[in-house]
Amino acid sequence: MKIEGRAKALAIYIGETDQWRGRPLYAAIVEKARELGLAGATVTRGIMGFGANSRIHTTAILRLSEDLPVVIQVFDVDERVDLLLSQLDSMVSEGLVVTWEVNVERYVHAHDDPRR
Repeated sequence: MKIEGRAKALAIYIGETDQWRGRPLYAAIVEKARELGLAGATVTRGIMGFGANSRIHTTAILRLSEDLPVVIQVFDVDERVDLLLSQLDSMVSEGLVVTWEVNVERYVHAHDDPRR
């Protein structure tokens, strides 16, 4: 798959202990993105943050068991990101979902790279 030019970015901000159907929500979202044929997804675990309830989540030594922030990022053409967005309504019950337009300068699989 090769993507260049105008695309859409999607970021989903949730807690690492959030669940969907008995599984970690971040894993369910990444698997749904793959199932829908999106270009890729990345999950990043934060070391500190707070959300709508203003409660601090941190990796501080005395608070290691806290629910740390997690961000799932996806970049693809509008149509595929919109497919995933339609699924997120039933999956994300608490968190933040944002999109914005991006310009993809280069995204290509190594086997598609003419320089190799």
